[in-house]
Amino acid sequence: MTITKPLIVQEILELLQTKIEEEKQVIVHCCFPATLSFGNLIRIWSSTFLVDDSINHKSTLIHHENISLFPYWTEVPPFQDYWFTLVFSGLPKDCKTFELREEIPESGGFSVKDIRRNVSDIYRVKIT
Repeated sequence: MTITKPLIVQEILELLQTKIEEEKQVIVHCCFPATLSFGNLIRIWSSTFLVDDSINHKSTLIHHENISLFPYWTEVPPFQDYWFTLVFSGLPKDCKTFELREEIPESGGFSVKDIRRNVSDIYRVKIT
């Protein structure tokens, strides 16, 4: 018995490739640096994006881990770095650098600029 590999029409392969691109995700591990004070609070807004202004693209926040979403707060322990993780929708292939940008209607939003794209789409950044 001979087993043959099925033949897939080129159009279907192209459609599937588009779906694969749509499903990619970007993981950003964020560090809020240690402070000497008690009572520091942090949170993330759903209006936090990965932005590549050069190609007019915004990846949206899909999931957050170890940090509260507005309007709630997360208390940060003193004297130690605090880590949380954000998961975003995928970046386009032609994106080379991007910014982690929190777009909020009040002061205190953060931004991490010039994050260089890598093949794994997993990043570690410091929130300052």
